[in-house]
Amino acid sequence: MSEREEEKKIFYVTGMSCAGCAANVEQALAETKGVKEAKVNFAASTVMVDYDPLTLTPLDLRQVVLDAGYDLILEEEEGENQAGILQQEAYLRLKRKTIGAVLLSLPVFIIGMFFMHFPYGNWIMLVFTLPVLLVFGRDFYINAWRQFKHGHANMDTLVAVSTGIAFLFSLFNTIWPEYWTSRGLEAHVYYEAAAVIVALILLGRLLESRAKAGTSTAIRKLIGLQPKQVIRLLDDGTEQVIPVKAVQPGDILVVKPGEKIPVDGTVREGVSFVDESMITGEPVPVEKMTGTHVYAGTINQKGSFRFMAEKVGSETVLAQIIRMVQEAQGSKAPVQQLVDKIAGIFVPTVIGIAILTFVVWMLAGGELAFTHALLTSVTVLVIACPCALGLATPTAIMVGIGKGAENNMLIRDAESLEQLCKVTAVVLDKTGTITEGRPIVTDMIWAPEVELARYLPVLLFLESRSEHPLADAVVAHLIEKGITTDLKGNFESITGQGIWGELGGEAYYVGNRRLLEAHGISWSNSQIEWADVCSLEGKTVIYFADSRRVLALIAIADRLKEGSLEAIRHLQNEGIEVYMLTGDNRITARAVAAKTGVKHFKAEVMPSDKAAFVSELQRRGAIVAMVGDGINDSQALAQADVSIAMGKGSDIAIDVAKITLITSDLNAIPKAWKLSRQTVAAIRQNLFWAFIYNLIGIPLAAGVLYPCCGFLLNPMIAAAAMAFSSVSVVANSLRIKRKSLGLD
Repeated sequence: MSEREEEKKIFYVTGMSCAGCAANVEQALAETKGVKEAKVNFAASTVMVDYDPLTLTPLDLRQVVLDAGYDLILEEEEGENQAGILQQEAYLRLKRKTIGAVLLSLPVFIIGMFFMHFPYGNWIMLVFTLPVLLVFGRDFYINAWRQFKHGHANMDTLVAVSTGIAFLFSLFNTIWPEYWTSRGLEAHVYYEAAAVIVALILLGRLLESRAKAGTSTAIRKLIGLQPKQVIRLLDDGTEQVIPVKAVQPGDILVVKPGEKIPVDGTVREGVSFVDESMITGEPVPVEKMTGTHVYAGTINQKGSFRFMAEKVGSETVLAQIIRMVQEAQGSKAPVQQLVDKIAGIFVPTVIGIAILTFVVWMLAGGELAFTHALLTSVTVLVIACPCALGLATPTAIMVGIGKGAENNMLIRDAESLEQLCKVTAVVLDKTGTITEGRPIVTDMIWAPEVELARYLPVLLFLESRSEHPLADAVVAHLIEKGITTDLKGNFESITGQGIWGELGGEAYYVGNRRLLEAHGISWSNSQIEWADVCSLEGKTVIYFADSRRVLALIAIADRLKEGSLEAIRHLQNEGIEVYMLTGDNRITARAVAAKTGVKHFKAEVMPSDKAAFVSELQRRGAIVAMVGDGINDSQALAQADVSIAMGKGSDIAIDVAKITLITSDLNAIPKAWKLSRQTVAAIRQNLFWAFIYNLIGIPLAAGVLYPCCGFLLNPMIAAAAMAFSSVSVVANSLRIKRKSLGLD
């Protein structure tokens, strides 16, 4: 298949209920002739298919998925909305089912556990259990049958088989209890086991669905960055409002103060500052004048200008960011949930053991052959119930997520919590992550013998009228120091240099070195040296002067966050490589890297460069965590194995990321790593005990000890053992809460 013939598309998948379903969809597509690669993202309900359009059409792909028991949404424009609507509808349906199952399971559980000999108790439990299984839990049985038809088994199969057998056995014992009582045995029922299992699994699915619902909101918000309508300038000079989809390359568009830029292009007329933080991550808006480029989705500040459209539709930088986020989310191979993997082997094995047990007892059981065969085979299925196995991971994850929330970490995704402790490389965005993300005045050096009481109000007067973004930092600094002004005078902005003002017959200037040179203003050697030192430290220097000399030098920088240095040191001490990426210039990046001890950094990077860098680390075998706060980080966040957003960052970064830090303190990252390690240890312990329980319990249930000592495990004891195993798993998971996350 030549590269020219390949086409890569993302489709929305419906009907998936677990990670096993995702694997089935992926396998069905991957085995189709003409498909080079298929990657399902269960969390986003999407599949990215790399296929040959000469061999296959999207309709063919849909048929393959339909044959596997699922469906694809093909309409690209409607797909997102339709998928969002379907996802919301599915969530609401699941919520209703969960509430119904929990409410009806409660009386069954109370009667079954505490009032076993309550008059007509079995019949009451039967009445309550029927709707739990046949109404609220029917999807388990439908999905299990669908999996069976395609030769697969998953968690649905395990739930359907165990609850189905427990219910049918209980139904038999309710209607014909004398079958057992006439043989000197008690007719036990297991309605509570069947009902509670369905209710618990539904509750787990509801929590999972709730987390999944936020996955696609990032894409919707990115799309929302582009305005729906734009102003086009016609040949006769009149303005026309048109939909953004109607814009063609070469059109002259008008952008007014506060508006979003609709497409990529070049400024033809006017001057303004544009907030490009979604692309560069830098907090300071960029000056735009004739000949400079502007990008879709960026936000115009106070000025207005006209520009010529050059890249529209799918060619804009914003459209590329959207596409790359989608591809990065979809390109992750689904991490098959451990329980589903086990279920694929465990379910047929348990059913096989139950059948074998029945056959052996029928052949060698003597007078009570059928009684013992039925009792032992049902006991095998009851004791192999999925509670311990099903609770092993989610209970530890739930406790871990709860503890994370108490420590300023919102963890939306169980996979990320499991993966975090395996991370070998952490990539940090600079602005807003390592630094505070807003320019502040760090130093203000005045010339000797300058009367501050006279000149500080002048500086405030000039900067408060400036449209330059850095002027806001100076104004905030002066107001914080209690400076006020009621001065009046003339004011003028000088493009590319700064501002000029005249007060009381004296001219004053605030701006860069070009402004001083243009007006023949001198400055001392010590001032030049200090300015050079500040520049090497990555600070921006502003000069305040009268018509004769420089009165003051003002250094402005984005300050390091408290805790950044310590957090980076902790990560490096754990053997994790730390990288810093920034859209800022190399001098500033080197200064920040030197202060924080980061050995590897890249400056002047675009959003796609960040994602490519993460991808390159992954190709080298690294498990990568990306930490960012801006729209420009969203591609890299989606590409990374573990994505972490700073809580005070953009909504889009938070939506893409699976872990959000509520605090701005980077020390939360090594704490999250430690929490992940504790949680994974608890999961492994839980699974170990669940396996040991099954390894011992199933042979006992099958009657392996009967030949030597006449011991047969009572189904009620099996149910109690099953309950005990679940309690032990929950108790072990709760130990996570008591462990410290303190950094040594």
